[in-house]
Amino acid sequence: MAEEAAPGGGPVVEKVIHTYPLIRHTDMPEEMRIEAMELSVTACEKYAANNELAARMVKETMDKKFGPAFHVVVGESYGFEITYECTTICYIYFGGTQAVIIWKCS
Repeated sequence: MAEEAAPGGGPVVEKVIHTYPLIRHTDMPEEMRIEAMELSVTACEKYAANNELAARMVKETMDKKFGPAFHVVVGESYGFEITYECTTICYIYFGGTQAVIIWKCS
């Protein structure tokens, strides 16, 4: 069986798309982590074309449920270095390359 070649002559690399949230790092308590994951998935599916609205939905819901000062970033290809309150960070990948980071500042 012959391998297919990409236009540049190299092998074809298939993009892996996850249909579930992939947690990269978290130190949240279980209840908060589950809520953050479910909210992130819902927001990313609902606002697939608008990361700003997805982040706003997650932030407002987390603020109402767990108290104010949560911050949320939704997007692709970004790096970060943050200071956060212990037990309040969650870094998730969803849908392949879309990343969501949720954290709380005191």
